[in-house]
Amino acid sequence: MSLVNIFLTLAVTHGTEVTSTAVRVRFAKQRLGLPQKQWRFRVTLFGVNGISCKGQHKITLSKPFVEQFEETPLLVAVLTYVGYGILTIFGYLRDFLRNWGVENCHVARERDEQKDFVPLYQDFENFYTRNLYMRIRDNWNRPICSVPGAKMDLVERTSKDYNWTFEHTGKVVKDVINMGSYNYLGFAENTGRCADNATGSTHKYGVGVGSTRSEMGNLDIHEELEQLVARFLGVESSMAFGMGFATNSMNIPALAGKGCLILSDELNHASLALGARLSGATIRVFKHNNMVSLEKLLRDAIVHGQPRTHRPWKKMLILVEGIYSMEGSIVRLPEVIALKKHYKAYLYLDEAHSIGALGPRGGGVVDYFGLDPKDVDIMMGTFTKSFGAAGGYIGGKRELIDYLRSHSHSSIYATAMSPPVSQQIITSMKIIMGEDNTTLGAERLKQLSENTTYFRRKLREMGFIIYGNNDSPVVPMMLYMPAKIGAFGREMLKRNIGTVVVGFPATPIIESRARFCVSAAHTRDMLDTVSHRSETADVLQAWRTGKAFQYMLYERDGGVREHLGSASVCFLQIPKLSSPGATEPTKSSQKC
Repeated sequence: MSLVNIFLTLAVTHGTEVTSTAVRVRFAKQRLGLPQKQWRFRVTLFGVNGISCKGQHKITLSKPFVEQFEETPLLVAVLTYVGYGILTIFGYLRDFLRNWGVENCHVARERDEQKDFVPLYQDFENFYTRNLYMRIRDNWNRPICSVPGAKMDLVERTSKDYNWTFEHTGKVVKDVINMGSYNYLGFAENTGRCADNATGSTHKYGVGVGSTRSEMGNLDIHEELEQLVARFLGVESSMAFGMGFATNSMNIPALAGKGCLILSDELNHASLALGARLSGATIRVFKHNNMVSLEKLLRDAIVHGQPRTHRPWKKMLILVEGIYSMEGSIVRLPEVIALKKHYKAYLYLDEAHSIGALGPRGGGVVDYFGLDPKDVDIMMGTFTKSFGAAGGYIGGKRELIDYLRSHSHSSIYATAMSPPVSQQIITSMKIIMGEDNTTLGAERLKQLSENTTYFRRKLREMGFIIYGNNDSPVVPMMLYMPAKIGAFGREMLKRNIGTVVVGFPATPIIESRARFCVSAAHTRDMLDTVSHRSETADVLQAWRTGKAFQYMLYERDGGVREHLGSASVCFLQIPKLSSPGATEPTKSSQKC
């Protein structure tokens, strides 16, 4: 019996009185007769009618909201720090050998005659790159030679100098299951209506525009796209940009400046952080998805005002994302809207990962919670994920969009969006909206939701630690230790599965992870293959309860032999158990 502790925040509405009660629920669940293990999750469940934020703000919700985050075990945290410590010690040792010419140094560095100059390269970042990142660099920038759909083809490459340079072998790894691309609705394809319409657009307009929108690059297809986006979002107006990253980084400075206050979630994307810094506004960071932290900052901002002068802030702007791409969590949007209304702030919502991937209509996190789009002041999103294209958009009131057309650097100076890309977005968006007179869009939205639920449940049943919301197609699976990052990515590729592995500094130092992105294009067989071929992760997470590894032993017949670098784990001739109460498998005495 496995003891599970779940913390539920229940919100119950009784007429006009709204109360919030924290309840600790304990229940036991049997899994394969494995040893007892204490699990702790952070789970939030919203009631059907509404909740309150400190008893002041009424919020209406329509479905449960469940997120899970298991804390890093203390032993694993200690071992992870020790692992990074060992890597750092060996890094300094190798730098010592490089300085004496014993080992070659391929990284950029200052010449001897410039040793008295201000350093051009940041020393620690350079140290991290050459001594830690280079050891596992082969897990990134893999060349793809096909459409990055549910399956893809990779160009095989090797390195003879420990990942400093790569050589192509001339071979192609066929039919690799793609679990890393943001192809949520499966529109990354070279056949079908989207591809045909994009081809027709190329014949009509060509590939490039050769000018900005404000000069000679404003095509009728661009205006059609912006009108469609506004209708899809349910806002008055919108404008499109050729790059998603620049949509954030170049438009936030046009919305805030000196004397303004930006309140940013601590896990916001780099484009949001860069835009906030470029704006010149004062930036304050609140804890991830923590409404208590956000409300404290809002209250303090009103009470104390600007530093030194204590004048009121010209503007308070809250920056949040719909789905956080490293955590798989969904913003607590109803509570954010309640706070921004109460404290008279503005809300900037980045729906890069949530637009098209959440909600019954694919309208993103606003549609997911059934909220009014008018409650969000600035709605931002990208076309690079659910729509299989490129670029980004901003939607909102007509006055906002007219202002940005004449003040946004991304609008004034950037070349207009490529016509075939615009047509790809228009076609895929009409399919999602059902304006193509088919049910293909609704079917893909349903398939994505089912695949997400199925894959998350499958990984949890196998005992893996996964983060995020149950409805999020971004599925982070925790690896923790630095050595596991490279091992997992390489071993999965050997099994024809392409995954994204992430570590410090993109994540906290003790929370390295593999990130799966579920797509509507994935079949059940593909998802089963990914989960069942994750024996590598079974071995990597064997430090926990042995549950994941024992699951593998229960599920497989015959022998299992896994190689992780120079280490080998060998279990041979293990019979498949007929029931959870069957005899425990025993380790073979045969040597590997």
